[in-house]
Amino acid sequence: MAGERAAYGAAAVAGQVGALPNPFPRPLGPRAAELVGEVLAAGLASDMVGRFERAFAAALGVRHCIATPGCTPALATLFAGFDGVPGDEVVVSGVSDYGAIQGLCHAGYLPVFADVAPGGLNVSAATLAACLSERTRALLVVHKTGLLCDMAPIQELAQAHGLRLIEDCCQAVFSRSGEQYAGTFGDVAAFSFDSEKTMGSDVGGCLVTNDDALAERLRFWGQSRGAVQRPGFGREHQVPGHAYRMTQTTAALCLAQLDVIHEHVARRDQMARRITALLGGIDGVEPLVILASTSVWSAWMLGFALTPGAFDCDADQFAAELVAAGLNGAGTARYYLLPAACTFLQRDAAAGRYPYSQPPASRQVEYGAQNCPQAAAYLDRFIRWSTFCEKYEPAHCELVATLVAQVAAAHRRKS
Repeated sequence: MAGERAAYGAAAVAGQVGALPNPFPRPLGPRAAELVGEVLAAGLASDMVGRFERAFAAALGVRHCIATPGCTPALATLFAGFDGVPGDEVVVSGVSDYGAIQGLCHAGYLPVFADVAPGGLNVSAATLAACLSERTRALLVVHKTGLLCDMAPIQELAQAHGLRLIEDCCQAVFSRSGEQYAGTFGDVAAFSFDSEKTMGSDVGGCLVTNDDALAERLRFWGQSRGAVQRPGFGREHQVPGHAYRMTQTTAALCLAQLDVIHEHVARRDQMARRITALLGGIDGVEPLVILASTSVWSAWMLGFALTPGAFDCDADQFAAELVAAGLNGAGTARYYLLPAACTFLQRDAAAGRYPYSQPPASRQVEYGAQNCPQAAAYLDRFIRWSTFCEKYEPAHCELVATLVAQVAAAHRRKS
């Protein structure tokens, strides 16, 4: 290991100071202590996980919710029980988090990274289509920052090629396009309830689907460790499954958060749109683009890009001066470019290590920023802050715009 270990949750923002609210300590639903108390009073014999699964499925309007310890294990569960073979390919949003690909990599599938559409962080049907091959088995789209991808053409692409459509909704819990929630457009979707996320618990995640057979397969592979009970023998492990089960105390906190999540999401949507409109009035600053179909933006982070050539500094300096001025947590996010951030993929593919050997792979795959040139160029001028939270008030929105405008004025090139 070279370098300092990565931090997550409250530890990742510990010590951050500034003029804007930090997400921690997190506001919890009013029944949090009561529900955790139920788990303790029952001596761990409560059905808190089942209660949460049923409540979350009902809130989304889907048939099945399979609770997991986090989103990374949720997707690991999905790909452990995936009906492909090593060397098959999954087209993934190139701007995402390692958790999107951890499970598919361990299962022997090859991630193929799709570029973003121009001027944003999300993929499109066109950028996904450019990555298809005869070995493609699924599309995994990420709703980055909580803004939904343009899903109708992506659905059509998946259907036309017989591909499973997977949604990563870690940053988009209860985001909506029209009347339809993120996570209900594809065959299956993954959510995160880790402490820093919009519906933050201590940890946690889940998969949701309307496919009865898939739901049973996911529970078998991901929660029952691939085992069945054989009379007179006991557990018989028919596949190398996992024990990715949500704890009862986590389920209690998630259930409590469901009581307040719509209120929190509504506040995030209102404040995020207000900030975006204010940033749009600053020369050289390009706010995130909100699709007209986005009826609810469950914003987990906010950000903007610098117009090329507009300023005499780069995004790193611009962000550093924003932090000094009081915008806590502002910074660049080049690490979201997965083919550049996942150096293990670069090493294994270059060396032809399994599953990049041929067979099982059918072609040579290379990884690097060149996989997603539009994403690389955009992230080079993109500034974000993930300390955005439901604690924001209108005055905080005005302050964000004032701080950005001040730094922009100090560095705007003279014409």
